[in-house]
Amino acid sequence: MGILETLRNAWKIADLRKKILYTLFIIVLFRIGSSIPVPFINADALGAYFDAQGSLLGYLNMLSGNALTEGTIFALTIQPYINASIIIQLLTIAIPALERLQKDGGEEGQKKINQITRYVTVGIALLQGYGYLVTLKSGDTPALVPAEGFAGILEQIAIVLVLIAGSCLVMWLGESITEKGIGNGISMILFASIVSRGPQIVLNLIYNIQIGNWYIPIVVILMALIILAFIVFMDSAERRIPIQYAKRQIGRKMYGGQNTHLPIKVVMTGVMPIIFTYAIISIPATIAQFFPGSAFDNFLKAYFSQTSPAYIILTFILIIAFNYFYISIQYNPVEIANNIKNNGGTIPGIRPGKPTSDFIIKTVNKVTLFGALFLGVIAILPYIVQIIFPAANGIALGGTSVLIVVSVSLETVKQLEAQMLMRHYKGFLE
Repeated sequence: MGILETLRNAWKIADLRKKILYTLFIIVLFRIGSSIPVPFINADALGAYFDAQGSLLGYLNMLSGNALTEGTIFALTIQPYINASIIIQLLTIAIPALERLQKDGGEEGQKKINQITRYVTVGIALLQGYGYLVTLKSGDTPALVPAEGFAGILEQIAIVLVLIAGSCLVMWLGESITEKGIGNGISMILFASIVSRGPQIVLNLIYNIQIGNWYIPIVVILMALIILAFIVFMDSAERRIPIQYAKRQIGRKMYGGQNTHLPIKVVMTGVMPIIFTYAIISIPATIAQFFPGSAFDNFLKAYFSQTSPAYIILTFILIIAFNYFYISIQYNPVEIANNIKNNGGTIPGIRPGKPTSDFIIKTVNKVTLFGALFLGVIAILPYIVQIIFPAANGIALGGTSVLIVVSVSLETVKQLEAQMLMRHYKGFLE
């Protein structure tokens, strides 16, 4: 079923219509905030500075929908919240108290973890806000409106506080979408930021045609179609483990005896491993903001650009690692095996209990590896294309944008279909 038909059928349900409208309202608020400038910043000088940096901070700017280079209150966008989420999820494995809180704390434990994540978000926003301030003061033409003495100190404090407040507000907007709207809040915020850059991408393609680089739009469109086709194809790919249920007699009725299967999706993690990977891989560029013009900054520009082999290889490895990590915290083969056993089911040729869980783990690992390799190849494809066509500046970010937008769209449609199914709405199956 098409995306438009799913949206049309969801719109017919009053509850879902409210959720869709709420999500759109939050996205509009986010875009308004992305256009409100931070006081005391010269946006023209800031844009010129970022243009001189090349692709080093291009990913962060893409996530912010150009808010980073325009010096708006949402310049830090959702990035501090993503980094905080990664840190807390990693700490739940390393710290037993957090692990118990996540696994055995129930809803109350999840609330405490969310609260800790918010505190960490504020801390990361403080560091990134200060790094952004250092960036404003660097360059041949500083983007900071000059002020002397105590007034200058207050000016800089105000900028950092506004950036922190903006980051916290974006975090709240994302959580509001997750709680009351449609889709994952982080993904929807990123989706809105990337889509807002659409007109600029079209203008860049037109400009390339005007200067004679007519092949650039063709390469971009072909690459986008390839990514789209692969994502749609792999999104529906799954490994089905057959399950047989024994017949049981309860009273005068006979239950069970049917054959079914346990579906294991090839790409069950969606776009989150890619988002996490780019969040981690952008950390060196963020740190470099504290030391503009330093040897570390120059090293990143020389060896850590988007066309650098080190950058491409690291991106590929991190996507595979985060794919396994994300599945390990979401998928519990032991619990699945116990549920199959308790319901009188067995996998043909596999004994119930631990052998079943071991078989599921082995199968999940194989499927996960294939899905991770797929995500990795799709993610680094735009970078390879940019190496082949150096004139296609920004094509790597364009490919990443397509990857995130398509993945988020498919995930959102799935959530809509699941919620319609829970409401016993059958119209979308017709």
